[in-house]
Amino acid sequence: MSMAGPDDHPTPDRRVPVLRASDAEREQIADVLRTAAGEGRLTVDELDERLDAAYAAVDHQDLERLVADVVVPADRRDHVLAGARADAVRRSEGRVPVRAGDDGDRWLVAIMGGVTRKGHWRLGRQCHAINVMGGSDLDLCDVELADRDVELNVYSVMGGSEIRIPDHMNVKISDFALMGGNEAKIGDPTPDPGGPVVHIRLISLMGGSTVVRGRKLSRKERKAKKLAERDEQRRNHLGY
Repeated sequence: MSMAGPDDHPTPDRRVPVLRASDAEREQIADVLRTAAGEGRLTVDELDERLDAAYAAVDHQDLERLVADVVVPADRRDHVLAGARADAVRRSEGRVPVRAGDDGDRWLVAIMGGVTRKGHWRLGRQCHAINVMGGSDLDLCDVELADRDVELNVYSVMGGSEIRIPDHMNVKISDFALMGGNEAKIGDPTPDPGGPVVHIRLISLMGGSTVVRGRKLSRKERKAKKLAERDEQRRNHLGY
């Protein structure tokens, strides 16, 4: 009869439990995915799928897998969550990035067609967006400015623009419309006193442009937001 050695006994499972993801971390990873899509690393369909998975993620490993192939450089992959948190803090506390120079977009022309700018792009010191029987979709939420004071002049004839600005961007808006209309939904025009300023001039003839503060939500995000608002209303109604 053989004697059982020390290696014959089962070893207790000493694996450390994986830390579960919080709502704030899911939102931070969603921001990383939006940035990756703006840089062309993800298609629109891939972004929608990964956002859906991000909001349904249970633990940190689930979140890390979603961004492992879109975060650059590669050695940051083990620190995705920490980097996402730092980026979120910089966006909330920092300012619109400015890199002085003569480059950047100066002309955006849409004639019986459309022009789109989103993700990371550079706005020149003076940029003219011209819409003639067409339109432009200009997302400034991740834009870099060529100076602390830049001008964005939007001229629309039987057309228009939708311009989105980030929460922390200072803007000064002037507009003129003939047989058309312009609209600005921005709240406080100077949320960052002393920060850079974008001067937006809207001139419309039989057309119109809109300036909106805040990022544009995807279809999945709008659905998730609506469900969250519905749950909040239900909790308030029940007195939770």
